[in-house]
Amino acid sequence: MRAWLMTLWVVALAVPAGAQKVPEEVRAGRALAEKNCAPCHAVGPTGASKRRGAPPFRVLNRRYDVDNLQEAFVEGIAVGHRGSDMPEFEFSPERTDAIIAYIKSLDRKRRQ
Repeated sequence: MRAWLMTLWVVALAVPAGAQKVPEEVRAGRALAEKNCAPCHAVGPTGASKRRGAPPFRVLNRRYDVDNLQEAFVEGIAVGHRGSDMPEFEFSPERTDAIIAYIKSLDRKRRQ
């Protein structure tokens, strides 16, 4: 029994802190962002946006209170896009929560 506990302890120490399980909501948000937003915005923790003027997702929390974006996502995102050719998206509250959780996860990664 003691050998088993020692092995478990060694394995736990070997797993990097960043290898923690990603919550399903964050994974779903990333998938939505990659499908709907990545053609213009950089949606990952690094990289440049493909479209000039399209802010990377990892900086959205510096421009907006991301929690207040929920209504904009549900009603049809138009935040900061007046006069642009940004397609209008409407997301369900559940999908909106997932995208917001993903955006918040990018900020946590930046601070680590």
